[in-house]
Order: sequence, then structure tokens, then C-alpha cells
Amino acid sequence: MSQETDRDNDSDRPLTPAEFLGREIRRRREAQGLSQPQLGDMIVMSWQMIAHFEKGRRKPRLDDARRLDQALGTDGWFYRLRKNMEDPRVADHFETVREAEQFATVIQIHGAALIPGLFQTEEYATAVLRLGMVNPVASKVKERVAARLERARLLDDPEGPDVWLLLDEHALRRPVGGPAGMARQLRHVASLARRGRIRFHIIPFSVGVHALVESMLMLLSFADAPTLAYVEGLQMGKVMDDPALVTGCRRSWDLALGDALSAEQSLAMLEEVAEDYERQAAESERPPVA
Repeated sequence: MSQETDRDNDSDRPLTPAEFLGREIRRRREAQGLSQPQLGDMIVMSWQMIAHFEKGRRKPRLDDARRLDQALGTDGWFYRLRKNMEDPRVADHFETVREAEQFATVIQIHGAALIPGLFQTEEYATAVLRLGMVNPVASKVKERVAARLERARLLDDPEGPDVWLLLDEHALRRPVGGPAGMARQLRHVASLARRGRIRFHIIPFSVGVHALVESMLMLLSFADAPTLAYVEGLQMGKVMDDPALVTGCRRSWDLALGDALSAEQSLAMLEEVAEDYERQAAESERPPVA
């Protein structure tokens, strides 16, 4: 498929803000007789990124929007529109991923130290987000938790993307929110796996060092666009669309998956650890012996 034959299917549903912005970019680009590669050259960006913008899978950064205005002669229109789309509940570095995952056909996520956000219960997410703030404000924590839970709605759709979750055993053993909350979190993941909504694997401690031990990783595949890779660290995240970098991330995913337990073994370990947490919670609730 050429760059220019990738068209949106018109429908009666309302456009998302990102889709509206993307269609406006395409409309104004075509009005000036520019191809995606030509516009990309003008704003120092790959044509693949322009395609992602136009399909609403990714939103331009504010400096990208400024360059679009300059190239297309839109007098700050794209910058003002993009600035109005900011969501204070979502970290800037993750906003692109949240938009793109709505269009993905396959989502593959590796969690190194924590259960990734897409699979978190409200209780677990609250504990994680509170501990990430020096002076947590209840209302702000609640807003961020709500935004995180909104993402998880894509798991409610049986026709949604194929989702893979690859966890380091470390993420199971860290009791975020205490034993009872951790047990409920693991049971939630087990439920998703048991009903076939996710494909689940664990990389056990016995493997030692593996290809993804240093980082979380998210791979987003699309029906009509190149795969995106996303990695995240403290107060930062990076989306990659460079084919060489994405291929390297894919290779690391494949190597780590090769070290993982089978789906059946992984689910058995997950439920065994959940039972351990449930026992710990029950013991902590017993009244002291007189």
C-alpha cells in the first residue's frame, strides 16, 4: 500500500479530537498538493509519522504543531488546537501511547517491576500513584486513577486488540498496597487470562538476567501502519517509530518471551502467589492470642 492510499472510512460516529486534527492535517496538506513525504521533509519528520498524525493514532507535540502551521500556512491554528487537547490527568510522555492503543490490533507489554497500568485494579493503581507523589492530593490521585481505569475499557471489548502481558516474577512478588490488595490484583490478571482476553506469561527468577530485565516495553501493532515501541523510566517515556529501533525492541521481546514459562505454568504460578497473599492477609486479620 502506498502512503497516499491509506484513507479513513467515513462513518456517522463522532471523531475523536486526535482524528479531527489528523483529518485537518490531511485536508490542508492535500489542498497544497503535498504528499506525506514532502510534508515530512518540510518539517523534518518521517512520512510514517505524518501518516500516524493523519489517522489520529498520534498527536503532534506542540513544537510539531508549530512546524505544521509554518509549513501549511495556518497561522497558529494547529498549535492552538493541539494545546487545547492536553489532558492534565495523563503524563505528557504517555499521551501518545494512550491515543495509539485505541487503534492497535496487537498490544504486547512487558512489566519489569510493576503490573502495567492497563491491567491495574483501582486499589493497585491508587497505591502506585500515591507513592509517586511527594505530597499526594486525594483529588489529583483520584483523577489520575480514573484516567488509568478508562484505558482498561479496551479489555472489555472481546473484539478489541490481541493483548499479551509478559511479567517479570519480580512484579508478582512486590506487595503493592499490602497482601490483600495484591491478591485482588493478581486475581484480576488471572481472570483476564482465564477468559482468554489476554495471553499471559511470566519470566521466573530462575532465568536470571533476560533481554528485558532493564526496562518495561510496549509494542503496538496496527493493521495499516508500522509498529510503535514505547519504553518508560522515571518521569520520562519514549515512543519509537524508527524501524531499526522497533526491530531491536521486537528482538528483545522475542528473546525474553523465549525465557518465559508456558501460559499454563504462568497462570499456575500467578494463582499460587495470589493464594500466598491471601493467606498473609488472613493471618494479619486474626486477633492476637491472649
